[in-house]
Amino acid sequence: MDAENNPAPVRRFHPTASGFRWDDVPVKVYKPEGAHFRDVTRQVLFEGTAELPTQVRYFELAPGGHSTFERHEHPHAVFVLRGRGRVLVGETVAPVTPFDLVHVPPMAWHQFRAASDAPLGFVCLVPCDRDRPMRPTPDEAAALRAHPVLRDFIRL
Repeated sequence: MDAENNPAPVRRFHPTASGFRWDDVPVKVYKPEGAHFRDVTRQVLFEGTAELPTQVRYFELAPGGHSTFERHEHPHAVFVLRGRGRVLVGETVAPVTPFDLVHVPPMAWHQFRAASDAPLGFVCLVPCDRDRPMRPTPDEAAALRAHPVLRDFIRL
């Protein structure tokens, strides 16, 4: 079956030494080149249908890796599966480990960071119809870097 447009009803999970994998799901580059993220891969596990207009993605951050610091108009539901790290949502930084659930509300700044000695893998559920990520403007970045909780966490 064409995995992108007509997925099999079951995609088997395979943990490997290099990360979590599923049958017929390619491991993709997180985003085009940039310095605002580090050591992240992405797998689209479910592309969404008219009946269920959501996309299910698996992200994996290598030890010391981090996602982009950004916000969106759409919410995220995140389920941690592997490793450990920390997450910033709004003005809160919290540790995350397997089976933790993270809600990212609309327009909340957020970023995930893997521990320096462990990967961090998580499933992210988002609407298929969603806006593009917003990065901080120079003025927003200056204000964020002055914030007592955020300044030591964020990677821009």
